[in-house]
Amino acid sequence: MDSVIRIFAERGDLAHLALAAWAVSASGAALAALAALTRAHQRMDDFVRELARFNARADED
Repeated sequence: MDSVIRIFAERGDLAHLALAAWAVSASGAALAALAALTRAHQRMDDFVRELARFNARADED
């Protein structure tokens, strides 16, 4: 990692290094948010499915 930073520093491309670091961290945050949203959607789907099963059993009586 030090060699990569040294190469960028010697060439004066620190802005590109900062932009790449920002892009990697933003992409990671977006993926984490998408994973959390997927899990929340699955929990909601499970809840609605169980509620429908409960209502179907209640209607039988």
